[in-house]
Amino acid sequence: MKSDVHPTHEFAPWQVWPGSYDNPPADGVYPMIPEPPFTITRSTRITSMGSCFAREIKQVLVREGYTYLTEEAHHPASKHAGAAWERVYNTFCMRQIFEYSFLGHRAALRWWKAPISGVVQDPYRRIILYDDVELAEADFLTHQECSRRVLETAEVLILTLGLTEVWRDKEDGWVISLPAGPYVNEGGDMNRYDFLVSRYTENLRNLETIYDIVKSANPSCKIILTVSPVQLWATFRKDCDVITAGGNSKATLRAVADEMTAHYPDVAYFPAYEMAMVYFPLLREAVFVSGRENFHVRSEVVEFIMRHFFAFFTPKDG
Repeated sequence: MKSDVHPTHEFAPWQVWPGSYDNPPADGVYPMIPEPPFTITRSTRITSMGSCFAREIKQVLVREGYTYLTEEAHHPASKHAGAAWERVYNTFCMRQIFEYSFLGHRAALRWWKAPISGVVQDPYRRIILYDDVELAEADFLTHQECSRRVLETAEVLILTLGLTEVWRDKEDGWVISLPAGPYVNEGGDMNRYDFLVSRYTENLRNLETIYDIVKSANPSCKIILTVSPVQLWATFRKDCDVITAGGNSKATLRAVADEMTAHYPDVAYFPAYEMAMVYFPLLREAVFVSGRENFHVRSEVVEFIMRHFFAFFTPKDG
């Protein structure tokens, strides 16, 4: 293709906005770069973590017969990922998973005890509840082993980046994804946590730390980064609206992902966010589901994204 302004440039089709000037419009095939940085087959050992969109990725990979590694399959928190990590909305909580799995790091306040029911809650995996601390400690020891095993074994790790809003423990800096669950609902003391909007440098440092730990434990593992197209349901910020806050989150994380792929040849970016939020509207197709959770993307969007994922990363004979 050629531009029609001076000076003339030569462009590949994937370098040009669909439907601009005399260029072909969006036709349902996203204009990917021609070659992936590495390939995946059905026998490639894959695992993943992230927010709600990570769960969608897992479900499709399993359905299509890919070798998706799962530990703690009985555990409700493993529904979303390769182990019972629960939904992981930010890079801080991702980093903490790698640090407690391989480095033995531990938060100063490891468990919450709900003030009314007395139930013991894991602050960092918010749906996980126990009858007492002894059961919590025993289960977490098992979880650490399972987490380490799946991350040591995976050949490809998919990380879905979601949000930049976090709650940080003022004592030790540990971050929770979201203040929720019985401890919070029953009036548990949250004064030790500060709400903050994390920035580019912090999130980049988190992913670089994750990369270093992965490479130390599993040198041949490759990483695929995505940005989740699931939108911010509500913002804790007081200085901007939810749509603006969500846009800042996604833009920050997209920039961080670009920096990682620019510096590490075994880290790839897959444009799930761009497919959902930019390309699908070009097809004049609805992006979001209807109803109470209309910040989620439609199943048709997920299928579109994953169809392109397979077409991009899987060789024709794979």
